[in-house]
Amino acid sequence: MALAPTDPNAPAFTRSCVNLADPRLGAKALLASDEFFAAKERMLDPAPAQFYPGRYDDHGKWMDGWETRRKRGPGHDWCIVRLARPGRIAGLDLDTSHFTGNFPPSASVEACFLAEGDPDAETEWFTLLPSAGLRGNSHHYFDLGESRTVSHVRVNVYPDGGLARLRVYGTPMFDPAARNDAGLIDLAAALNGGIVLAANNEHFGPASTMLLPGRGVNMGDGWETRRRREPGNDWCLIALAHPGTIDAVEVDTAHFKGNYPDRCSIQAARVTDGTPESLITQAMFWEDLLPEQKLQADHIHRFHAELKPHGPITHVRFNMIPDGGVSRLRLWGKPA
Repeated sequence: MALAPTDPNAPAFTRSCVNLADPRLGAKALLASDEFFAAKERMLDPAPAQFYPGRYDDHGKWMDGWETRRKRGPGHDWCIVRLARPGRIAGLDLDTSHFTGNFPPSASVEACFLAEGDPDAETEWFTLLPSAGLRGNSHHYFDLGESRTVSHVRVNVYPDGGLARLRVYGTPMFDPAARNDAGLIDLAAALNGGIVLAANNEHFGPASTMLLPGRGVNMGDGWETRRRREPGNDWCLIALAHPGTIDAVEVDTAHFKGNYPDRCSIQAARVTDGTPESLITQAMFWEDLLPEQKLQADHIHRFHAELKPHGPITHVRFNMIPDGGVSRLRLWGKPA
């Protein structure tokens, strides 16, 4: 399943941070006060919310999100979510897409930090987002700056109703112990904080999917561009989770058979400042990290000896030549 397409009107934090409430990274909806109409897990689905006019189940209208029954007493409904990894939260998206007569009038978000385990009755929560008004069928973006490090969030809806999606954008706590058997860290992994800053084309699947854990489950679980009908090649820019040197590269074309790239290459640089727009121009002149390499269909390609000597880098430009699809990209290295 691909990531939700980027809303062109969304604030910058939705593109510069990782959604720590993504279940593909390990986030989980733990407990809810009520989920009569729609299960809490749907609220974390990475795909955009859908609406099916004629779909009903034993509880009533099927809705793509978390929805509680109509509250007939005091109090409010809530749901606790364990984030994929503790992190500093930059912003939130409370999305009520397709909830019109059944959205909550307002909501708030609390948070806690636990080094291990999940919240219990003794857990102390602090306010991440004070109570804010909501509209139906809308994204609600809240810029929080950089909050304290949190491991869990509790979203409160007043008094009841439905949220289509919850996105918790932040910078995951960097875990230097998350190494492979060779003692290396995947510096591009989303779970470590790697992000895609830009891509020239994402017609069939977003480039950010390449940074997810595990292997792709099908051909829709990867970065795939349209068929190129002009000279050149497709590319994406990736900001590493931490500056470092790269010892090994993995390019996985799982499930891409008639549409895998013929070749790939990687350029890299250490960048101290710049916007995604300025980096797109600069990246054309970055030095090679991995010169052009031939690729195969449905295959994990591992490159080590082919890498050029380099110092610590912060960004890479991954090139698919000329076009096609790649399921996963791993940049195994050592933090500087």
